[in-house]
Amino acid sequence: MKRLLCSLALGASVLFSGCDTLQSVAGGLSQLEMANGLRAALTQGLFSGFEAFANPNQGNPLVRFAFPGDAAKIEKTLRDLGLSSLVNQMTSKFTNAMGQAVTEAKPVFVNAVRNMSITDAASILLTNNRHAATEFFKGQMSPELMTKFRPIVDNTVRTSGADKDYQSIAKAYNAIPFLGGKKLETSLNDFIAARAIDGMFLYVGNEEEKIRTNLASRKTDLLKRVFGYADQQMRLRGGQ
Repeated sequence: MKRLLCSLALGASVLFSGCDTLQSVAGGLSQLEMANGLRAALTQGLFSGFEAFANPNQGNPLVRFAFPGDAAKIEKTLRDLGLSSLVNQMTSKFTNAMGQAVTEAKPVFVNAVRNMSITDAASILLTNNRHAATEFFKGQMSPELMTKFRPIVDNTVRTSGADKDYQSIAKAYNAIPFLGGKKLETSLNDFIAARAIDGMFLYVGNEEEKIRTNLASRKTDLLKRVFGYADQQMRLRGGQ
C-alpha cells in the first residue's frame, strides 16, 4: 500500500508539473507540492474506501445496502409480509454489487483525483476545515463520477440478479393498501451509485482528517512534508 501511494504521488508530481503553478511560498514549499500533497491525501483516502468496499459483509453500515427513505420501516413491513428470505437475498446481492462496482471503478476514482485541478492549493491546505480537500473534490467531481460509475453499477446489479429480486419486492410492497407513504421505485441503480460514491467520500474525508491530525497517518515523505508545513503555518496563524 505504501509503495503504491508513493508511486501515485510521484506520478502526480510528474503529471502536474506542467499545468500547476510552481509559485514558491514561505518555507520553501511550492504550490505544486501543496497540490500534490492534497492529491496524495485524497488517494490515500480512496484506498481506505476500496478496502472497505472489498469486504462489504463485515457489518460496516457504510458499505451495506439500505432501502432509500425510511429504510427500517420498509424492511420491517416486508419481513412482516413473510418476505424475510427474499429481503435477505436481495440485500446481500445489492451489498455485494456495490462492493464489486467500487472495485471495478478504481481507475475512475483514482483518475478523478489525478486529473483534478487544484487552483488554490494553499487555501485548501491551510485551513481549520479538516475535510477541505474532500469537500473540494466532491464538489468538483461528483457529476463526472456518477456519469462514469453508473454503468458499472448497472452491470454489477444486473449480473448479480439483484434487480430482479428488488422488482419482486417493490411489486409486493407497492401492492399493500393504506401504507400512507411513498411507493418504492422500480429501480434503485441511481440510488445505489450515489450511495457508493457518498460512502467513498466519507472514507476520503475520514482519512483526510486523520492525515491532518495524526502524524502516523502521513505515510509518505510528501504527506509528511506538506502537512507538516500546514501544521507549522497554522500554529503561526494561531489556528491551533
